[in-house]
Amino acid sequence: MCCIFIPSSGLNVGCFYALSTLLNRMVIHHYPGEEVNAGRIGLTIILSGMVGALISGIWLDKTKTYKQTTLVVYIMSLVGMIVYTFTLSLGHLWVVFVTAGLLGFFMTGYLPLGFEFAAELTYPESEGTSSGLLNVSAQITGIALTISQGQIMDRFGTKAGNLLLCSALFLGTIMTAFIKADLRRQQANLENKQTKVLPEAYTNPIVLEESRL
Repeated sequence: MCCIFIPSSGLNVGCFYALSTLLNRMVIHHYPGEEVNAGRIGLTIILSGMVGALISGIWLDKTKTYKQTTLVVYIMSLVGMIVYTFTLSLGHLWVVFVTAGLLGFFMTGYLPLGFEFAAELTYPESEGTSSGLLNVSAQITGIALTISQGQIMDRFGTKAGNLLLCSALFLGTIMTAFIKADLRRQQANLENKQTKVLPEAYTNPIVLEESRL
């Protein structure tokens, strides 16, 4: 399952890298002279992403619904990318702020989910190993998507370039849907708790007295 999750996670984060790298170019193309607002849109992505990462992390700690949460956030990233693609050229800068904020919220919110889910799937391997594999996948995918999207934008325009990212997110969503929620770390923690309870029960004076009777 991890061999499916690592590339699917790389697609999501790689799309975010490509979008962030080419954001200024896309905004200036459709809104000439708005260099300052292009930077503000980037700041909006960062700030909303911080909120998204915080909320997704808290939600995951409380619910332990790793696959469900990851899949929902992935789907919302895809939806946000589609909306951004078809509203970028409408001529309303405030719409770009809103859609970019949504993208930042869900795509950055995916990061802690990806690391935690990978740690579950690769247990008992070190969490550092799974984190490293996710980062390598994201960097390689991000470079490939950035170069590809740039080339497509040069020849066919920004919408075609963004559709490439939509396609990558769609593929990643399908891959995530087929991942089995094999929560090995959670199962191991549960078994450890059960093994700790049993010795305490046998050393309890009341239990010992009852066993003598």
